[in-house]
Amino acid sequence: MAEYKSPGVFIEEIPKLPPSIASVETAIPAFIGYTEKAQWKAPDDLRNKPWRISSLLEYEQYYGNADPEKPGSITVTIREVPKLEINADINEANRSKFLMYYSLQMFFANGGGPCWIISVDNYTNEGGVINSARLKAGLDEAAKINEITLLLFPDAVNLSTETDYYDVYKTAIDQCVDLQDRFVIMDVYHLADNGTTWRLDIDLFRNKLSGTTDDLRYAAAYFPRIYTGVDDNYNSPGSTTDNDAAIAVTGFADAATLDALKGKNNAYYFQAKNAITNIQMLLPPSSAMAGIYAQVDNLRGVWKAPANLNIDNATRPEFLITTQQQEDLNVDVVAGKSINAIRSFEGRGPAIVWGARTLAGNSNEWRYIPVRRFFNMVEESTKNATEQFVFEPNDRNTWIRVKAMISNYLIQQWKAGALMGTTDREAFFVHVGLGETMTEQDIFEGRMIIEIGMAVVRPAEFIILRFMHKMLAES
Repeated sequence: MAEYKSPGVFIEEIPKLPPSIASVETAIPAFIGYTEKAQWKAPDDLRNKPWRISSLLEYEQYYGNADPEKPGSITVTIREVPKLEINADINEANRSKFLMYYSLQMFFANGGGPCWIISVDNYTNEGGVINSARLKAGLDEAAKINEITLLLFPDAVNLSTETDYYDVYKTAIDQCVDLQDRFVIMDVYHLADNGTTWRLDIDLFRNKLSGTTDDLRYAAAYFPRIYTGVDDNYNSPGSTTDNDAAIAVTGFADAATLDALKGKNNAYYFQAKNAITNIQMLLPPSSAMAGIYAQVDNLRGVWKAPANLNIDNATRPEFLITTQQQEDLNVDVVAGKSINAIRSFEGRGPAIVWGARTLAGNSNEWRYIPVRRFFNMVEESTKNATEQFVFEPNDRNTWIRVKAMISNYLIQQWKAGALMGTTDREAFFVHVGLGETMTEQDIFEGRMIIEIGMAVVRPAEFIILRFMHKMLAES
């Protein structure tokens, strides 16, 4: 109580309500990879420095554009008989390996918002090769940003070996286990020479990615890659003008390149340009999924499974997966490494997310992505809010304030639909106190232990409709 030394009227405000908990952001990804530049004020001043952006325009301002396609990656084929056909194709083996800019387009197209960019190098320093050590160095920088909740490596699918690829992601999962406030969205590494036998990719994924159930609950994987409406960049280096000389033309005797075709047949040239625009770019789905995570979190809540949604700007999955084929993807009886499928359903959408499992698919506790991510949110939010009680007296008054603060927050989550139960007592519990969660020794050593239990809602993954004949004698 204040000491008053002169006559007068004095006002004292007495706090009666407990402090509140504010939920942390749940879908703030870090994109770690290669960019054209990394410049704020001086060249390379953003290299290996996490930088927050909220739009593709900001990305272009600080990090530039996509790596232009080199000669030999895009070919235009002209057939004049029996009828005129002009088609354009991209050679996946020759195309640029740097996918950051294209992936950001898919992220924002699917509902993505604020994110962090960590540029590990430019397109030329490594000679067009992705370096796993640089990606790991960028990951180390991501650990310094508390706001980050999702980790992605758009360029990693083009690492030279599957060993490097899964080593990078294992390191990312280890960071999630250590910090307990983020989640990894993975792709499945694609062997260049396996043709359409994608089962080899799945077997490789499960054999190469190591980790216990406690580790793998912090990650989810999506398969297959998706064809998108994103346009290839084939500008001349350092220019915004299309590099027509880099586009090979076949089937037309008077022109071997697109710029030569322009001078020979203007009509053919513009049809060829249109065909190039219509090329469907093949991209890994992780960046689009990060956008869907953000979209679902904003519209429904982090407890809603990011599934049964169509991926915007996607035209089709790389492989059409049947229900029978997905059974082995969704349930891994050996190690529980579930893989969420991107499927096409006629009349519903060309690329539907048809799965919501973590890589701990055999765990009853951590099988589902929304359960893991909801716990991440509550744990981090509660941790931030309880920091104000560090060095407060470890007595009943403090325990009551902490318990009331956490209980009020969880009641809000229960009312929002995140927790099960007809009453809040069924939805969660908060325990703290001497003889309840602490011993006298704990108090002597300065420990205040709080136990929180939550009955988080789970997705209806299997909806079973049972039909039978109704007998006439039944009422």
